[in-house]
Amino acid sequence: MPDRLMSLDASFLYLEDATTPMHVGSVMVFDPPDDGFDYDRLVQLISQRIAFVPRYRQRIRQIPGRLANPVWVDDEDFDITYHVRRSALPRPGTDEQLQEFVARIQPRHLDRHRPLWEVYLVEGLEEGRFAIITKSHQALVDGVNAVDIAHVIVDDDPAAEGLITDTWRPSQEPSDLELLTGALVDAVRRPSEVVDNVRGGIIDLKAIGGRALEAAGAVAATLARTATRPAPVSPLNAEVGEARRYVMVGTDLDDYKKVRSRLARGNYADDVTINDVVLATISGAFRSWLLTRGEAVHSGTTVRAMVPVSVYDDEQTQHHTRLGSRLKACFVDLPVGEPGASMRLHQIAFAMRQQMEGGQAVGADSLAGLAGFAPPTLHSLGARLGSAVSRRLFNVVITNVPGPQQALYAGDAKMLSTYPVMPLAKGQALSIGLTSYDGGVYYGLNADRNAMPDVDVLGQSVVDSLAELLESKSTQR
Repeated sequence: MPDRLMSLDASFLYLEDATTPMHVGSVMVFDPPDDGFDYDRLVQLISQRIAFVPRYRQRIRQIPGRLANPVWVDDEDFDITYHVRRSALPRPGTDEQLQEFVARIQPRHLDRHRPLWEVYLVEGLEEGRFAIITKSHQALVDGVNAVDIAHVIVDDDPAAEGLITDTWRPSQEPSDLELLTGALVDAVRRPSEVVDNVRGGIIDLKAIGGRALEAAGAVAATLARTATRPAPVSPLNAEVGEARRYVMVGTDLDDYKKVRSRLARGNYADDVTINDVVLATISGAFRSWLLTRGEAVHSGTTVRAMVPVSVYDDEQTQHHTRLGSRLKACFVDLPVGEPGASMRLHQIAFAMRQQMEGGQAVGADSLAGLAGFAPPTLHSLGARLGSAVSRRLFNVVITNVPGPQQALYAGDAKMLSTYPVMPLAKGQALSIGLTSYDGGVYYGLNADRNAMPDVDVLGQSVVDSLAELLESKSTQR
């Protein structure tokens, strides 16, 4: 019988509505090789790579009467050219134009009658560059049977292209009778689940939300215990519409290392992490942004962030198969009311250390199958975790995933930068994803178009906040 969606996976389908599409994306910018890179080459590359991930040629099939969760079935009419699309920017092809393109295509829902992913080749960027934009549904990227499509496309070996023989043949799709028989067999194994589905109706969004939280199990429960107080009132929480704004911010990883080495002093110097510096940078950015809006900012003003992060010693070279097992999720009240940049860093480092040492942070082992996957997949899983927890507990989700510090390639096209596109949940006007890659730290700010028309100001504030940390008197040798 086909694979059945787990309750948490199914919940992302049922919770999705017009204003909150439940997919995760990425924007990867490339330098083309000497012989160029075109649509046909991308189609060929993806056709070869998805041989490793059969889920990308499967679609979702509902059970008659909705007696059980949906199942994955092979798409007998799979057409890769439907999923891989081509577009181009008008001249001059600036990053701002690319951001607007991302903002327009990312909110569009994926076709439920086909495999739940899309890839766009965007040509015409300045300096001869091109971009690949991806969309993968959270029901698809479970970290066990499927990784994010961006992880499938890139590789650290440009010679890997063309080495895979694809022998995939679709299995015949099961009939309604076979699906019902499978559901009844599962009902014998798990009778409470089917009774619950029939009694309450699986389309009941309130019930689904409860099941999503339940499906997160110990993860959500542990997170809930760490935040007994509701999140502070913030303009980051607003009614979300269908339109988005998107901003990309590129920074230098060495700057974060400099801040860490100069500000990390005292008995706990080794416990100040690059992630702490990132959160201090975002805290300063929020402070500046709120002030430009004329918001009241006092010494006790905070923004509560839910932060699923991979934490490791940035001075060590770690193989990416260890990143998943190092994923932690914390709540941290960002001290945006603190005027001193260095003090913001120390307050965040202390708060994060308390959660890590106190066992309040949730390890990746609690999310089955996380280990072994690269940054796009960890961003997806971080988004799943954020979607499963009550939004009343935090103002914003910030996913920070350390990536490889060597170049990656799509075929033989070198990836220059990569920016996550994290989804918005109800009541969340902003999501922040960032990835360190090959000497850079790349932020993707995804925001509701009406609630945050000034998200570009926040993006510039990130750059200014990092500069403030670098120039802080406490950082002088």
